[in-house]
Amino acid sequence: MRILITTDYLVPGDEVDTYLTGLGFTTRHDPMRGPRRAEELIAALAGVDGALIANEPMTERVLRESPSLRAVVRTGVGYDSVDVPAATRLGISVSNLPGINSNAVAEYTIALLLAQARGLVPMAAGVAAGGWPRRDGYELRGKTLGLIGRGAVAQRVAPLAEAFGMTVLSTAGVSLEVLLAESDFVSIHTALTDRTRHLLDAAALARMKAGAHLINTARGPIVDEAALADAVRSGRIAGAALDVVETEPLPAGSVLRGVDGITVYSHMAGQTEEARRNSGMEGARELVAALAGHPATPVNASR
Repeated sequence: MRILITTDYLVPGDEVDTYLTGLGFTTRHDPMRGPRRAEELIAALAGVDGALIANEPMTERVLRESPSLRAVVRTGVGYDSVDVPAATRLGISVSNLPGINSNAVAEYTIALLLAQARGLVPMAAGVAAGGWPRRDGYELRGKTLGLIGRGAVAQRVAPLAEAFGMTVLSTAGVSLEVLLAESDFVSIHTALTDRTRHLLDAAALARMKAGAHLINTARGPIVDEAALADAVRSGRIAGAALDVVETEPLPAGSVLRGVDGITVYSHMAGQTEEARRNSGMEGARELVAALAGHPATPVNASR
């Protein structure tokens, strides 16, 4: 059987490759390092039985024009780039790896909270530009953190925040409206679905406390970027730390550019050595299981 690997940190001869080839699979590496046209992805999938993927746009067309494909595994949690209903109709198993990088993302979330509270990024930029900026930040202790989502990452963020002396609210226990109104920091940890797309729109942002910060390590389209830029620019909320954006890499003309208080990072929350190793090996094991007809973490009914 032939396997396509597009996750960019998995390379020929590594642990994952050795594991798969040792089981008799033939591997092909075609790392995704930017946007890829459907034609390119279809060509990469030609003759492939299984795919270990990054955020590839596995559209209905791509899946339909890859007739040998039987199983797809995301080396991460989110699978919004895969047309799951189309895959199900075509008999293709789709799996993700729930919670695989939850510790990495949770620690990163706390780092973003600290960076926003103390203004670390603009102060470092000021020093790099030749200045010596000094201004008061504020402590996390005594503040309220609102977690949108109830999955593995949110569950790991909560005790870390509590260790700093924060009060933690979650949509598992309160309504979104209450959470937005009472939180000094709002952190997103939910999947991108039709229901959550632009969940944080102008109306939602208007419910946030004055001076609050928004943190997003989930998926960019959960936030209405134009509404966020307006809210921060007007001073309605203090700022935002975004590890994910609607279009990645961030376009030159993005409304998020040049807005004081908004810092955009490069989708790095889950990328630690430990998380990468775990996701690579667990993804490979899941793909082997799926090709044998017994996926452990499928997101569709296909077997």
